[in-house]
Amino acid sequence: MAKVVYKIVEHDGGWAYQVGSTYSETFPSREAAVRAAEQAAQEQQISGTSDGIQYEDSSGNWHEELSDGRDRPETEVSE
Repeated sequence: MAKVVYKIVEHDGGWAYQVGSTYSETFPSREAAVRAAEQAAQEQQISGTSDGIQYEDSSGNWHEELSDGRDRPETEVSE
């Protein structure tokens, strides 16, 4: 199972959460960023419906797969 970590960081004159190399919007306080990260982490756990997906890999090849809407990653907020 994949794990998604929401890391709380200073960003753009305020606070944000970071997942990999992607930042959220900037929040005025650290506490607001933590609350937003916790909400995003909880929403990541909600099952969806299975659906077909298409994506391009780093080599430029396209793939089609069935994404199981119940296959949700583990999440963590790292302060």
